[in-house]
Amino acid sequence: MSRQALVNRQSRIIATRLTLHLGNGGSMQDAVSALSALAEVWPPGGKPVFISCGSSCDASLLDWTTPENATLEFSAATLLSPHGPDLIAALETWQPTVCLHFDPQAAQALTIGLPYRFIGFDAHRFTPSQLKLLAARTRSLGIGIAFNVDTPEDFRACIDAGMTAAAGWFFTSPSGVSAKKLSAGQANIVRVLNLVRKNADIREIEDALKLDVAISYKLLRYINSAGFGLSCEIQSFRHAVSMLGYDKLNRWLSLLLSTASKDPMAPALMYTALLRARLMELLASGLVDKSEYDNLFITGAFSLLDALLGVGMEHVLEAMRLPEPICDALLGRGGRYQPFLDLALASEGNDGEVIAEQAAMLGLTATDFNRAQIQALAFADAMEF
Repeated sequence: MSRQALVNRQSRIIATRLTLHLGNGGSMQDAVSALSALAEVWPPGGKPVFISCGSSCDASLLDWTTPENATLEFSAATLLSPHGPDLIAALETWQPTVCLHFDPQAAQALTIGLPYRFIGFDAHRFTPSQLKLLAARTRSLGIGIAFNVDTPEDFRACIDAGMTAAAGWFFTSPSGVSAKKLSAGQANIVRVLNLVRKNADIREIEDALKLDVAISYKLLRYINSAGFGLSCEIQSFRHAVSMLGYDKLNRWLSLLLSTASKDPMAPALMYTALLRARLMELLASGLVDKSEYDNLFITGAFSLLDALLGVGMEHVLEAMRLPEPICDALLGRGGRYQPFLDLALASEGNDGEVIAEQAAMLGLTATDFNRAQIQALAFADAMEF
């Protein structure tokens, strides 16, 4: 599976779109088996998850016990195909949440009596003016979503045209000219990170935190969020050290650097960075020594720092005392963390063969990879930004 983020007008990720790549000879039963294998790790009550199986969808997809937060995507052409009556009957029986893909046969599909929660429009097929007209005409029939949005300009055009959200990774590339040094606030967070990494005295770290009260507040909010799963509330930095230790605390401090961003897409970028961080850690489970899990998490968490901070990656890393494998991966120089970062990035693409090849290089099956993605998704959903 690969995924796309659905981003709303407030630049927050409100849902995820999962695409199943069945490959040559793959059937809907294979899709059902793949989805059913995720039951134990599926996030109950989490953000909505859209499921796309492409043009091969048929009624057998309904053999999957669909979670409440799942939305099934179907094209109008699929609903009106020779297999359409069976599919429509199954949808009427099981009544899952449905997203209709707007295609040349959509006008007819909108008259067959199925309730559509969402209507998806391919941004590659429609101009902004066409989207605006279609959004107005279909607003009473379903919530408009734009798919395959490539650039920030396209995102804004889709939202201005009346789309509720847009799916794509248009926000992950750095925009504009990168600065050559960190701001004062960013530099202070780096100072705290470096102090923790070298196991400095707690009083010295507390003094650094006092220079920016917001840092302490944000750190405690992260640690006490559902994503951390602690049994008691952490009250102070000193309490956090006693409960977690320096190594675990370091990964959460790394997230604070992301909060220093002024980018309007910061909420979506932070969510994505955290998902990458957890995904890399999960993918490496059993493949590297446990002592390296935190470093893999930090590699993923820092993979979008250039976009978040507006500072070139090399300039960010110059200010930090990070282990060489982290820097090598973030700068694309290879090393033992590079395959895990490459696979995490491939999961945001749309090439199933590339994902399969990179997973196989690490000895991971499709089920291993898909489960890790869902677990990382649930983890990011549980965090509070």
